[in-house]
Amino acid sequence: MAEDLVERIVSLCKQRGFVYPSSEIYGGLNAVYDFGPLGVRLRRNIRNRWWRSMVELRDDVDGIETSVLMNPEVWAASGHVQSFTDPLVDCTGACRKRWREDHLAAERTARGKAPDAPGCPECGGPLTAARQFNLMFKTFIGPVEDSAAQIWLRPETAQGMFVNFANVVNSTRRRLPFGIAQQGKAFRNEISPGNFIFRLREFELMEMEYFCKPGSDRELHDYWCQERWRWHTEEMGVRAGNLRLRAHEKHELSHYSTATSDIEYSYPFGWGELEGIADRTDYDLRTHAEHSGRDLSFFDAQTNERFTPFVIEPAVGLERIFITLLVDAYDEEAVRGETRVVLRLHPDVAPVQVAVLPLSKRAELTEPAHRIDHELRAVFATEYDETQSIGRRYRRQDEIGTPLAVTVDFDTLQDDAVTIRERDSMEQVRVPLANLTPALKDQLDASRRRAVARATGSS
Repeated sequence: MAEDLVERIVSLCKQRGFVYPSSEIYGGLNAVYDFGPLGVRLRRNIRNRWWRSMVELRDDVDGIETSVLMNPEVWAASGHVQSFTDPLVDCTGACRKRWREDHLAAERTARGKAPDAPGCPECGGPLTAARQFNLMFKTFIGPVEDSAAQIWLRPETAQGMFVNFANVVNSTRRRLPFGIAQQGKAFRNEISPGNFIFRLREFELMEMEYFCKPGSDRELHDYWCQERWRWHTEEMGVRAGNLRLRAHEKHELSHYSTATSDIEYSYPFGWGELEGIADRTDYDLRTHAEHSGRDLSFFDAQTNERFTPFVIEPAVGLERIFITLLVDAYDEEAVRGETRVVLRLHPDVAPVQVAVLPLSKRAELTEPAHRIDHELRAVFATEYDETQSIGRRYRRQDEIGTPLAVTVDFDTLQDDAVTIRERDSMEQVRVPLANLTPALKDQLDASRRRAVARATGSS
């Protein structure tokens, strides 16, 4: 199943309303996608759980939102204008494709060729010499498109937090260590995007800059590696057996980093970065201070010292989490001679927590079912569905990861009770309507415990 798992997930995403190709009626746009009704729900759940964990439940992190468009001097100072590049090669053979030189071996392997084979991975044609290609998108501000009006779409959200460091310190009176967190769109003109939504040109980043005293950075780097691992497994339900923490080799390190570790996931197309945790030292604050002429140092009143803080940065793309959750949760099993597709999502991540399903489309069932759905919406993420047979509706809810389904049947009219069906076991239990909300809460709590046990490998 691993060979075509991505294709199955792509099909499921379009069919069930998770992800659509952008502007598909015009032929689409490479590596740009739209998110449908269920995709939006899943994205919001990811976004909200990250913010809850990184900002709301901590007493040492504040959140901000900075603009996509920034003074172009920001990107000159940060090194992006000079260094945010990838090595580009062109195929001069039949396919005329462009490739990242450092991805050629992986691209050849994915196509069943030797990683060191000469020529283009697609058609075998000759390749040009590598040249550096800047990944930032250019645009212009104002009515005249000349070099003086040229600006960039941000390739990351981090710089907005660095240039606002003094503003946050002055307005919050924070003491070290503390963090500034942000979620927002970023844009990268990737040479060879691919693998569905794994590598995109327009994506959403969730980053946090944790400022600390020089000398404490290595210990805090280890802490954030452990904390982010815990979040992915215990709070998002990603199976630890599919993850690894890999420290970058010296030659892999970015120009601003002295230590970076990636939490990687074993995707069907190989190991890939899910989240990076970098020790950025004082590079960003120091360079912005030098280029802007502004003082971005920190005065520690407790030690009577002034210094430029070091920074630990956990950074993750929302779409990386999105595809990881789908791949990790996707399962197929034989049930009564048929194949049942199930997304075994953590109940707090699932787009729908409780489905309300009348057994029949007759009004005596649909009317109370609608009332039940409206009452449950105040507590749970619900969906109402009365179309097709009850078996097909159960299968649809399994495919989109809904943990629980409430069925309203003709017996409900007599006993004021409904049936709760659990996704993973398919077990059903009869519950009085008066106890429905607490019963659903109990079952979702049990589902949370099973999700954590599945993710961490505990019994």
